[in-house]
Amino acid sequence: MDIACKLWRLVALMAIQFLLFVSQTQAQAASTDFASPLHNECILNARELRVVSTHLGKVPATLRIPPHVSRPPIVLWHGFGSPASESELMSRLPLDDVPAIKVYLGLPLFGVRAPAGGTDELVRRQKEDVARLVFEPVVWGAVKELPAVVAALERHGCMKGGDRIGLFGFSAGGTAALIALAEHKVRVSSAVVLNPSTGLTSSIHAYEHATGRAYAWTDASRRLARRSDIADRAADIAADRHAPALLIVTGDADSTIAAQDLDNLKNAMSARYREVGAADRFAYAVMAGLPHNLVGSGSEQELQPRLSSWFNRFK
Repeated sequence: MDIACKLWRLVALMAIQFLLFVSQTQAQAASTDFASPLHNECILNARELRVVSTHLGKVPATLRIPPHVSRPPIVLWHGFGSPASESELMSRLPLDDVPAIKVYLGLPLFGVRAPAGGTDELVRRQKEDVARLVFEPVVWGAVKELPAVVAALERHGCMKGGDRIGLFGFSAGGTAALIALAEHKVRVSSAVVLNPSTGLTSSIHAYEHATGRAYAWTDASRRLARRSDIADRAADIAADRHAPALLIVTGDADSTIAAQDLDNLKNAMSARYREVGAADRFAYAVMAGLPHNLVGSGSEQELQPRLSSWFNRFK
């Protein structure tokens, strides 16, 4: 009996050890499967440009990784109109003259995260309440996701902890970029916004102009406007001499964003950057012939070198 008991104890102990070994191995494999592909791409010394489609946190992303990387990543957001996806934005603005990893993010409710019903559902949301059902989940949603994106880039070795990223946004993506600068949830060295809505109020102006429908403001949407209207948050963006270097680019053929909204933004940001002694870190450029959406106009050819120059100047 003693021998039998000892034998059963030995068998049980071996079984427990085996189960622990399997559990640990599976956990390590799961961790490796999640982290290795992107981690290897970011630290690989390759001779060729690489494009990687992945998720950073829960955010779909396309990374454009140059052969030589000497600057922290640049995170880029598309807009509602062309370019309206991370892949289309990359094709129009690859920014290959900047030796940084470019991280093109999909906005919430777009691409693989589009709601059931697709465009029809977005139109329905727009008609019901463009502020609460479109602007807030898309624009503010993107801003809220950004810290997790940066944490994922650090975890995968695509940037060092404490690095300050570059930031770009087009149209609604430009609004997200401006709000992110004001919120200070991530460290940003330089930013470019292209044909941005200047906040919820500006987006409502564009909606009313495009549809001919008057928006019914509510207490909730007014609170959202106060948090997102960037002309009123200039001091939050430019708190001191080390404010993020900000370039705002607009097209004189943009009929979507009200000129008065853009003038208000320009004046507020310019004044604030001067007040804190950072006038050299703010610029506002109007490009002749550039419409709101990037649809192959001749002035598009000037965009890429202008943007690349800004990101190469400030890091």
